[in-house]
Amino acid sequence: MAAMARSFSEPNLEGLEEELTCSICLCLFSSPVTIPCGHNFCTSCLDLTWAGLSGSFSCPQCRTTFKSRPQLQKNTVLCKVVEQLQSRSEAGKQEEEEEEVEEAAGRGVEETPIFCDSCLQAPAVQTCLTCTASFCAEHLRPHQESPAFRAHQLCPPLRDLQRRKCQKHDKLFEFFCSQHGSCICSLCLLDHKLCNTNALEVAKVNAELVLKKKLVELHNQSERTSQMMTKVKTNQSQAAEAASRKRDMIRNEFSEIKALIEEKENNTLKVIADEEKRVCNKFDYICGILGNKKKEIQSLTDQIEMALTEDDDVLFLKRATALQRASAKDAYVPTIEMDQNLMHSTYQAAISLKDAVKHSVPQSKPPPARTKPAPAAAPNKAAAKKPQKGLHQTQGTSQVEADTKEKKKTHKVAPSTATPTSAAAVAAKELMESFMKKPREELLQYAANITLDFNTAHYKVVLSDKYTKMAVSDTSMNYSYHPQRFTDCAQVLGFQCFKRGIHYWEVEMQQNNFCGIGVCYGSMDRQGPESRLGRNSSSWCIEWFNSKISSWHNDVEKCLPNVKATKIGVLLHCDGGFVLFLAVGEKHNVIYKFKAHFTEALYPAFWLFSSGTVLSLSEMRP
Repeated sequence: MAAMARSFSEPNLEGLEEELTCSICLCLFSSPVTIPCGHNFCTSCLDLTWAGLSGSFSCPQCRTTFKSRPQLQKNTVLCKVVEQLQSRSEAGKQEEEEEEVEEAAGRGVEETPIFCDSCLQAPAVQTCLTCTASFCAEHLRPHQESPAFRAHQLCPPLRDLQRRKCQKHDKLFEFFCSQHGSCICSLCLLDHKLCNTNALEVAKVNAELVLKKKLVELHNQSERTSQMMTKVKTNQSQAAEAASRKRDMIRNEFSEIKALIEEKENNTLKVIADEEKRVCNKFDYICGILGNKKKEIQSLTDQIEMALTEDDDVLFLKRATALQRASAKDAYVPTIEMDQNLMHSTYQAAISLKDAVKHSVPQSKPPPARTKPAPAAAPNKAAAKKPQKGLHQTQGTSQVEADTKEKKKTHKVAPSTATPTSAAAVAAKELMESFMKKPREELLQYAANITLDFNTAHYKVVLSDKYTKMAVSDTSMNYSYHPQRFTDCAQVLGFQCFKRGIHYWEVEMQQNNFCGIGVCYGSMDRQGPESRLGRNSSSWCIEWFNSKISSWHNDVEKCLPNVKATKIGVLLHCDGGFVLFLAVGEKHNVIYKFKAHFTEALYPAFWLFSSGTVLSLSEMRP
């Protein structure tokens, strides 16, 4: 009842205890001091925290840093509040103890006092650890008066002395073995002669020092962790600001590109409009002349009709003679046509600009912010410059169009139709064979630097080296959910996708050959058994199972000859409709080729089977 009354009378006691608690030792303040930032700590706790520091003294709570050690001032007001709170707590504890005694007495349960081991009647006032016995005031007198008992160790009455005795030798514990972590008696020293033993008092002091040092170390670790968190948050903010600035710069660049294209569009349309206006003006002029001619003919017709109604023969003949001499010439309409050369050249300029943009966009697509910019190949640089040059051309076929036609003529790209003709099939086959014969130096002009897409990585796939290296972990990573992430197979896709053009990249197998390398559509399933590379119609790959190599597509396997190469090249020809897998460094380097009619954009894809499998994407340099 007293506790309930106390809880009603002191509703804020618990909150007050939290405010008067040291944030280091999590206990009530002991000799609290205040530092310049306004926070309070125990004097001993702050001394331990700052022990061994020569500079950069920081507040353990708010991390405010001071160049020199602040002068600590005792907070007398806080001391008084803590003393009052402690006195209230002690009074409350005493009341609770009295209540417990009263309740025990009411239940007829009495705590058995500790009696004197000599008279067995009077309550004991002291316990002698040397004699291992408790004595009342009368029988304790020899220990207090006789010099023979001066060395005996006395303490308040203890009920159970067996806890302080060695069960083997029935002697009091006097030493502590740090190696075994147990208290021992003097006879146990023989069994622990090779161990590091100390007296109980010394062991206690050593343990206290170790714990205090550990406490200081933990606080230093907490401070370093807080500093790291602050640094990470700062880096995060800087990264967000950098990304925002880069977005603004990219928007400005694309705005200029749009403005140039719009200017080109307006100029082209103006040429067509001027030609249309010129032709329409001529047609309007001819229509005006024909209108006047029609009026003239109508007037002559009316005069003849009126003459035919004349009854007077003399007047009729006069009018008939005059009308017979009048003649109306046939209308003549000159040939008016639009300048077809001008129209065709304007249209060809628009087509040239479109082709230039199509060929330049895949190479100039910026990589993700987490990777370094990839060096562009020499032909791609030329292609990137040509669209800008073509933007300012108004008439005629641009140089970009000529280069594009020449490129198509050289490569003999087959038309991308569902049912190609035999000639187109032959051209496509010759194109593929020409690429199969090309050396690696020529393929490097189509080099593409691939980075891995973090949002597609399976929960056990670990990405490193700026998203160019992948491995399998034994434990699941705490990746956040993403609809594009693989959930059943340890796979990951490349960040870049390709829908047109020619692209070449290389993959190095560093450890373990339980893996797969291929390409797939972005629409491939991310869940279920059909999400594995080659087990569906949306992916093409080759797999390694130790010495066994096989190709997979649409769940159809084909065993392939073994190769010793550890670096694999992948050549993707989107327009030609084929993908080649090459063994880099070998004479006959073609491992396998897939011929297909690609209908979607393709992504580089990778599958890792067992722990220890490591694949790395090589940095491509033309």
